[in-house]
Amino acid sequence: MELFIEQFLNGLGAGAMYALITLGLALIYGVMKILHVAHASVYTAGAYMGLYIFLSTGSVLIAVIVSMAFCSVLGVLIERYIYYPLLKYPPYVPLISSIALLIAIEEFCRLVAGPEVRTFPAALPFPSAVVCGVTISSTLMAVYCLTVIILIALWLLMTKTELGLAMRAVAQDMETAASLGVNTQRTMALTFVIGSAIAAIAGILMGIYYNQVYPMMGEVPAYKTLALIVVGGMGSVPGAVLASLLLGLGETFLIGYANIPLPRDALAFIAMIVILMWKPTGLLGKR
Repeated sequence: MELFIEQFLNGLGAGAMYALITLGLALIYGVMKILHVAHASVYTAGAYMGLYIFLSTGSVLIAVIVSMAFCSVLGVLIERYIYYPLLKYPPYVPLISSIALLIAIEEFCRLVAGPEVRTFPAALPFPSAVVCGVTISSTLMAVYCLTVIILIALWLLMTKTELGLAMRAVAQDMETAASLGVNTQRTMALTFVIGSAIAAIAGILMGIYYNQVYPMMGEVPAYKTLALIVVGGMGSVPGAVLASLLLGLGETFLIGYANIPLPRDALAFIAMIVILMWKPTGLLGKR
């Protein structure tokens, strides 16, 4: 039973980190209908920036703040100078640009920081806990707490603020929203700010949790998050979160606990195929 609980808690932590990475992608697709594959490279850049600031200052809080600011600016630049001019073209054009941008940022990180794996020797100021005889580390507690805080803050933003109303209006019909006075360009830019800031937090958490940062750390999440937003329902933030948690638990139990002979990273794509056959709109998607 202790092993089961330990695997459950680890799977929940993995799902929470998947959710943080996928949130920004789901937000951006919901508003702009763009598959922002390069979101994973923003996550990688955030991890590197957080690592360098932490090594310079010794403060995780300063590292998180600076990394969020850096990734927010990077996200706005991507939206303004790459995606916005391509909105008039078919969806595959921004997608191809996004893949090229993903490779470019990864290679830039490799050239600047080197190809080797860097350790992230930071301790997060969260208490550890014991559940049914199983110890939850302070890092895992930080993943749980920060994920819950971000999800609540995002829900409040989307349902209780004018910006959230504008984002939902643009997601539903950009041209109609613009004709009714919504500043669509500002709304899209702020969507990238929010999504990129969350990606920075995810990158730092992932770097601390696994104690490693490397140029290609966003390569698998880039494509796994695409599968997750399809499974959850294209553009559905709750669906993306649900799919992320289910994937984290599924990977842990089926691959780690039940020892099913499958590659761990293949499970997301198997789930995507099954969901598309059963419910093409995804778990929480709408027609």
